[in-house]
Amino acid sequence: MLEREPNLDVEVEIRDDRTVVLTVAGELDMETAGRLQELLAEQFGQGRRRFVLDMSALDFMDSSGLNVLIRAVNKARGTGGDVYLAAPTPAVRRILEITGVTTTIPPHDGLADALAAAGSAR
Repeated sequence: MLEREPNLDVEVEIRDDRTVVLTVAGELDMETAGRLQELLAEQFGQGRRRFVLDMSALDFMDSSGLNVLIRAVNKARGTGGDVYLAAPTPAVRRILEITGVTTTIPPHDGLADALAAAGSAR
């Protein structure tokens, strides 16, 4: 069986003491979702409660990725924060729409829009 390297890159940019932008690129699936989960947990541990996920370079997401998003939203909202999705690619947007996640976490067209929404949630 051919082994493949997990294809997920996540850049973390701290915006202020409570807001962080995570730029997620590649594939968010069963093999890689744990990495994003760990990075989010680390940021929660640092007291951050607002997360902007830039999905403009995310090519694929499966149910494992959706579960990470849903858990993050529940935890963030439970502590007075939130999760904002920015610029999901068409394939990822379709998954979000089909599963109904867009009703809970509405995606923003661009990073600037998501940051504006996060800034207004103070």
